[in-house]
Amino acid sequence: MTIGLDRLLAHMAWANQKTIAHLQTLPEACLGSFATNSEWHAAEIIYHIVDSADHYAFRISGIPALTKPGEPCIDDVKVTADLTRLKEQAAIVDKALLECVKLEDIQIEFKNYEDKMVKRWRSTILSQAIHHATEHRAQLASALEAKGFKPVDLDELDLWAFEIETESK
Repeated sequence: MTIGLDRLLAHMAWANQKTIAHLQTLPEACLGSFATNSEWHAAEIIYHIVDSADHYAFRISGIPALTKPGEPCIDDVKVTADLTRLKEQAAIVDKALLECVKLEDIQIEFKNYEDKMVKRWRSTILSQAIHHATEHRAQLASALEAKGFKPVDLDELDLWAFEIETESK
């Protein structure tokens, strides 16, 4: 067996589900938590993780997981009840990213967020999707802790915990 990104993507999906589930246990006020920038609050961060994954999946495969270019994006998170829908959407987009490991690793040319034409390997975009989610889960933990809410325990979201939980099933 060759080494691939599938285990890391499966871990990312698992960690995203655990993170959203953790938010569902907290008071609704936690969604407004932020560390240093009030516009970068918990609800925005968790929304951003899922929305960005949707865009990464489309960029890599050309197949919309949830949203199509030019159509409305994933709905914002306003209240705790919205997290149920977001959790379902995260599962869909994370599965779409996992399917991308089956694609040929070619360079894709596209306009980036600065409207510049760039070329990126599919594997680079897929790797960035993993790093992106990890980075923002850490920001989310900081935002919650800064406002006195129980943060996501990032140590419980590591690959070791993932392997223990998924191998015991």
